[in-house]
Amino acid sequence: MKTVLRLFVFVRGQWKWLIVTLAFLFVGIVLSMIIPRMLGTGIDMALRDADSAFLWWPMARETAIWWVAGTIVAASALRGLAGYGQSYLQETISQKVSYTVRNAIYDRLQRLSFAYYDKAQTGQLMSRATVDVEAVRMFFGMGLVGIIQLVVMVVTVAVILLVMNWQLALMSMAFMPIIGWLAVRFSTRIRPLWMQVQEMMAQLGIILQESLIGVRIVKAFRREKEESRKFSTQATVLYDQHISIARQMATRMPVMMFVMSLPTILILFWGGLQVIDGNMTIGDLTQFTLYVNMMVMPVRQVGMMVNMITRTISAGQRILEILDTESAVKEKPDAIVLDKVRGEVTFDKVSFSYDSIAATLKDVSFRAEPGQLIALLGGSGSGKSTIANLISRFYDVTQGSIKIDGTDIRDVTIASLRRNVGISQQDIFLFSGSIKDNIAYGAVDATLEQVEEVAKAASLHDFIVTLPDGYETWVGERGLTLSGGEKQRLAIARTLLINPSILILDDSMSSVDADTEKMIRQALDQLIKGRTTFIITHRLPIIKNADLILMLEKGQVIEQGKHTELMAKKGMYYNVYESQLMSQDENITEDN
Repeated sequence: MKTVLRLFVFVRGQWKWLIVTLAFLFVGIVLSMIIPRMLGTGIDMALRDADSAFLWWPMARETAIWWVAGTIVAASALRGLAGYGQSYLQETISQKVSYTVRNAIYDRLQRLSFAYYDKAQTGQLMSRATVDVEAVRMFFGMGLVGIIQLVVMVVTVAVILLVMNWQLALMSMAFMPIIGWLAVRFSTRIRPLWMQVQEMMAQLGIILQESLIGVRIVKAFRREKEESRKFSTQATVLYDQHISIARQMATRMPVMMFVMSLPTILILFWGGLQVIDGNMTIGDLTQFTLYVNMMVMPVRQVGMMVNMITRTISAGQRILEILDTESAVKEKPDAIVLDKVRGEVTFDKVSFSYDSIAATLKDVSFRAEPGQLIALLGGSGSGKSTIANLISRFYDVTQGSIKIDGTDIRDVTIASLRRNVGISQQDIFLFSGSIKDNIAYGAVDATLEQVEEVAKAASLHDFIVTLPDGYETWVGERGLTLSGGEKQRLAIARTLLINPSILILDDSMSSVDADTEKMIRQALDQLIKGRTTFIITHRLPIIKNADLILMLEKGQVIEQGKHTELMAKKGMYYNVYESQLMSQDENITEDN
């Protein structure tokens, strides 16, 4: 129940509407109590030969019956209006709760570091933001008021029955614990099955999402049938689970309905004897039967309420797990705002591990002076991209420190740090929207002229103006309408627009041809002046012109220095150059 109590924070601001909802609820219950009473009174009036009285006013029998009928109609109509108000406010409150919870989840997910997403499954997160939020919404929309309604209804009806005939009331109510126990037992059996359905649906969503995102890989390796088979297998498991639930419900519902009918059978038998003996009128027997049925229905819902509470607890735990997750990259309370920096970057004995088991970086130290071009060179898994991620503080170092202009990046605000560090990552992601919106993603107030300027610098402007809608061309999810090289250049333009003092290009020329690369390099030669630039690349012209080359292997800086210095050492860089890079040098010489 602690989880449910914690979820009540999302009702904050809705308390007055919840009170009004309960007011409608109580009015509806009172009106519901009137109807059986009036119906029983009307029956007794119709069976008498003498005149009757409505409430305290004597009147003719026919007139009294009309008044009774009118009261039933009025009570029913008013109960309908109260029910409308209750339902409307319940839905309003539940939707507001859903809105608040969903926004809280999204806001938290935006604030979590890369380390969280390295382990989390997207499909599971989507399930928590949709299926679990819906479970919480249902509780605050139906469950909370439903529980109150159940308690009030049962207590009120019990008091009325005891006043009418305490012996018959006790006999009837003796079945209520049995009905409640069966309902809870039934729900307890069904609940784990529904929980498994939620997990299966989340897994089905993961399969669907992965196949859609990786549709090009699927088709390239001719795996359409296998993917369809995998989806079908999971869908079959889900289908079988639903059939199992249907089977459980089909076998237990008849038992439940039979037990629910026992109080009515008892009332008709025992109450009928009371009528014969003259101790009870037919009208009293009728309203007694109606009141008992009014008690049975809420008791029957005990199982559903228990199930709803348990589902809410399970969903709430998964939601709160996200909301309680702290980012691995935390900002200090007294963090300072980093103003425009010169661009000096210092790694001092930096070590880092993604999983606290295998070290990705080991004792890395180097210093990049303001305005220098630093080339990161090494094989796959050598730590090049990790260095780029650490400079932007997407992760925190395990040991050592990273300083910008002499200030530890852990001592500054994350926002001010990333305003000074621009990164164009290896995996290019373009949002659904126009080319202009994608370029200006980090600077939404940028003018079209500013967007065009960086597009020209990235050798993308000439291509954009050939499009029918120019900068307003819609590129679609992940920029699928653009080629790899065009997406790379757009990502470079997006980074340049924020005008960072430190620029990181993570293999940003891997998808461009030689001519395009040459145009980009010519533009970058002007743009990197006065800006510290880290480039992860194997392109020889960039490496040879770098002020500092970091040769990495297995997370360690094996060599560092300029091209001529490293060639003179005839170490690892020399061997790589001789075996891999010299061919590029020869091709460049031939082209010239």
